[in-house]
This record gives sequence, C-alpha cells and structure tokens, in this order.
Amino acid sequence: MAAVKAVPLPPAEPQVEGTDPEADLAWRFLRYMFLMREVEERIERKLYRQGKIVGGVYSGRGQEAISVGAGLTASPDDVLFPCHRDLALYFIRGVHPRQVFAQYMGRVGGLTRGKDGNMHMGDMGRRLVAIISAIGAAVPVAAGAALALKYRGSPNIVYVFFGDGATSRGDWHEGVNLAAVLKLPLVLVCNNNQYAYSTPLERQMACANVADRGPAYGIPAEIVDGNDPFAVYRAVSRAAAHARQGGGPYLVECKTFRMSGHSAHDPADYVPKRLFEEWAAKDPILRTERLMLERGWADRRDVDELYASLRREIDEAVEWAEKSPFPDPSELTANVYQAS
Repeated sequence: MAAVKAVPLPPAEPQVEGTDPEADLAWRFLRYMFLMREVEERIERKLYRQGKIVGGVYSGRGQEAISVGAGLTASPDDVLFPCHRDLALYFIRGVHPRQVFAQYMGRVGGLTRGKDGNMHMGDMGRRLVAIISAIGAAVPVAAGAALALKYRGSPNIVYVFFGDGATSRGDWHEGVNLAAVLKLPLVLVCNNNQYAYSTPLERQMACANVADRGPAYGIPAEIVDGNDPFAVYRAVSRAAAHARQGGGPYLVECKTFRMSGHSAHDPADYVPKRLFEEWAAKDPILRTERLMLERGWADRRDVDELYASLRREIDEAVEWAEKSPFPDPSELTANVYQAS
C-alpha cells in the first residue's frame, strides 16, 4: 500500500458572515484545538486501551492553546521542532488525522511508514522535524537549523517547543547560549505545565519562572497565559518578528497545566486533585467557545456543527488507519541506512 498523501483540512473560516479578523482567528483556534483534543482522546482513551497502539501515548490535554496559538504565527517555510504535546502543529502543517492514527498504530500509512510508533514523527517536506525524546536536546539541534537558515540568508526562522523540565537540562542551556551569541533566528516556546514528569516546578528550579532564564543569556523573554490562544498568538508573533528582523532568539513561557499524567500509563497520583479542578475552569477550548458566543462570532449551532464534522472526520480517519497494513519486513532498512 502506498503511503497516503496528506489531505489538508478545510479552511477554518468563520461559519457566520463577518469581517472581524479576530473572529476568523477564533474559529481557527477552536478548530485546531478541538481536533487535537479529539484525536488524542481517541488515541489515549480508546485505541491505547484496546491494545492497538504501538509504544507510549503522551497527551497535551488542556495545553492545546500553545501549539495552536504559536503554530498559526509561522510562515509555511519556517521550521518547526514540536515536542510531545504539540500535535496541533502537524494538523496546521497539513498532516491528516488518518496519518497520525496510522503512525500510532505502527502502520504503513503513518509518517514513518511503520518504522516507529507514537509521536516520533516528522515531515521535512513540511518543515516539521521529528520529536527528540530528550526534549531539551531539541534546542541545540534547532539552533543548528537556525544557523543554517542564517548562513543561507533565508528569511525564515525556527520554532522549538519544550516543557519546563527541559530547561533544567544542560543541552537546553548550551543551545540557548549558542543561539544568543550568534543571534540566530530562533523562537523558544516553553510549554510550562508545572510538572516535569512527576517533579513539580519548585523542585526542579530555584527561579520563579522559566522566563527568568532569558536575561542571563541576553535575550528577551516574556510570560503569557498558555490557556489563552490569543495571548499565545500575540506573544509568539512578537517573538517571531524579533527573530525574523535579526534580533536573535526570543523566549516565550506559556503558563498552563497538564490535565493528565505524564503519559497514558501514569495516573498522576502525585498531583493534588484541587489543581485539576482549578485548571479545568481555564480549559482553552471552553474559554474560546465562550468568547465566540459572547461576542456574536458564532452561535451554539455553529459550534456544535464544527465539532460534529470533526468527529466524523476522525471516525473516518481511524477506520482508514486500521485498514492500513503493517510494514513489510523487507523494507526494514529502506530510508534508514545509506548504502555504501
């Protein structure tokens, strides 16, 4: 079976007439956040528990505003380095949900054609670099990509995403220092969900904020509400403009919360229950939905129709992925090793 060709999702335009650019942006936010949430829910709460998933599952539930708000600021030829809670970046770049489901089930229709399971996927044609499991290690690699762009005189920039725990690793600091010294076009997006696996923020760093680390390297840094896609979009837009104009790297810390365990096998018993309750009230999808209804950018029927259409698309995508075959063992080394 040939690898599936990605089919872009329909344009995320408002369902009601209007010229307000914020209304259009809100519809795009809602579409991609809901799509990410529903795809991950299907993977974690159904397919994983049915034994159909190859490898682990890491969810970005409650954190969707970060990858969506940041991803929509990027130009098509900018380079993206997602982390394991940034699934929406793939959808924004035109990867179809059926490819994601096939990827997680180890099928030929996935981005790695069954050679790797779960989130270890990329698409260089779309300028999506595959996730590096040691998340902090992505930063020096991203700095190298930014150096290549600068060396070539490219107008494009690099975005690298990571969690708060990654910023306590040595390779994160080495990458940031290199980017700062060479003024590389790098946007650093921290998905601060308060826990590095089971380690709370105050147990892994002495400074109050990840953004406090920016000035030590002579780069600008700011803190935003990571559950507000508009706030993320505005902050990352500033960071992207700074990097694109030759100002060097820019750090954006997005404050959010991980509404699940570290992965599907982690019940998160170490997290106080009150935190889940407090952050549930700040859910980025519900916040965006309420804003759209309050401002008259949509009515209840518009929103429900969007959700229903995306669920139908996900149903079809799962069915397609389950029909995609497992890889042929004869292709084990294809596109992996260079023949001598």
